[in-house]
Amino acid sequence: MKVIFLQDMENLGKKHEVKEVKDGYARNFLIPKKLAKLATKEAVKLVEKQKEVETQKVEQELKKIQQVASQIDGLEMVISVKVGEEKQLFESITEQKISEKLKESGFEIKKAQIGLEEPIKELGEFSVKIRFEHNLEAEVRVIITEKKSE
Repeated sequence: MKVIFLQDMENLGKKHEVKEVKDGYARNFLIPKKLAKLATKEAVKLVEKQKEVETQKVEQELKKIQQVASQIDGLEMVISVKVGEEKQLFESITEQKISEKLKESGFEIKKAQIGLEEPIKELGEFSVKIRFEHNLEAEVRVIITEKKSE
């Protein structure tokens, strides 16, 4: 019996794939659990259209991510923090802090996307990688400076 998978199934098939499976398996397991449906001519045509729509969505999403990545790549951010007498920072610069600074610049970057091995605990310039979906990366320069007391 030919079925169309409605979701990815390990060792069986991917979503929207048409495959031949045993009749009993399809009737008793796949179809009742809504994991697959019968592969009629109309259903196959509908699935092909859905595949095209999903491909277009993925392409548009990829273009959007590429645009954001190119805008962020090479960006310099200055973060001013309070510093002690021996130039030690009173606070560590974490992914959260960098994410907030990027939001102020108009970029919606989650802290999970920021590749910081460990929090920054000293003054200076640091290179930080930003990871995006589709294996895209951008690099920003974070400059930690002393906040001037008034």
